[in-house]
Amino acid sequence: MPAGMAHAKPETSEVQLNGTSELMDLLHIDVETDAVDPKPGREDLPCSRNVLRKQRHWEKQVAAKKSRRKEEKLRRKMNRELESGASTERQFTKRVMKAITKERLAEARSTGLKLCVDLSMTDCMSDKEISRLAGQLRRLYGSNKKATRPFHLFLTELREDSRLYRECVRMNDGFLNYTMDITDGSCLDLFPPESVVYLTPDAEEALESVDADKVYVLGGLVDESIQKKLSLSRAGELSVRTARLPIDEYMVKKDNVKNFHSKILAVNQVFDILLTFCDTGSWMEALQTWFPPGKGYVVAAGDSPPPPATWTHLVE
Repeated sequence: MPAGMAHAKPETSEVQLNGTSELMDLLHIDVETDAVDPKPGREDLPCSRNVLRKQRHWEKQVAAKKSRRKEEKLRRKMNRELESGASTERQFTKRVMKAITKERLAEARSTGLKLCVDLSMTDCMSDKEISRLAGQLRRLYGSNKKATRPFHLFLTELREDSRLYRECVRMNDGFLNYTMDITDGSCLDLFPPESVVYLTPDAEEALESVDADKVYVLGGLVDESIQKKLSLSRAGELSVRTARLPIDEYMVKKDNVKNFHSKILAVNQVFDILLTFCDTGSWMEALQTWFPPGKGYVVAAGDSPPPPATWTHLVE
């Protein structure tokens, strides 16, 4: 072996040793930098996944609480301005409005007036009528979301395997997240018979007031063949009190080319009339605002109407 080659190997080994030493120094520095003083008595216990999961959960809870406090502050500010009338033209963010709507609907589930839509009669309806009813339920829920004092809504006798349920899911965005109670039981499974008032156009008694200790039921029915008294018959099956909107008391027939006059309304139209009455205490205003002009009736003019009806809110 040449002499030059014999001296080269020790130098190479010395360079490798020096590089290894430097690398160990770097590793030592990293270990010292990342080291965390262990808690007394837990020197040998590593940070478990369960601990990390709990820590992340706690951080999310803290962030959620901060967000709720911020939204609550904005909601209170908006309510103060609305009460003072100073913010009628002010635009609020969708996020804030959504939070306020959600809170009102949640509060209605404990303090709001109660209204059920009885969906037990859908088996006799065509597919076209089912689709129309699904649209009416969407509009009814939309009106309730916009209401200052929303109702606590119930959809009764709605089965998940029914045509109407599938159509509501298909047609109505977010239907499964609606703030309402959906059950396949009847209204009598939820409330005592003496508290139920079934609203039907064929009832003899006119509805004069809306009371907080009553539960109002609308027949979920779209019947293009106009089978008479279906909702009245359903109320008879349930053996509950019936009432009709006071159309005869506040409205008169109006002449029209087709000589058409009808008191049969869609469920969302009846609901809009109830909402407006609860806000204003005036059947005349509610009917004038929401009764469809094509039905052949107009609010009576000139004659003195009966004394304004009221809705009663029970104080617990």
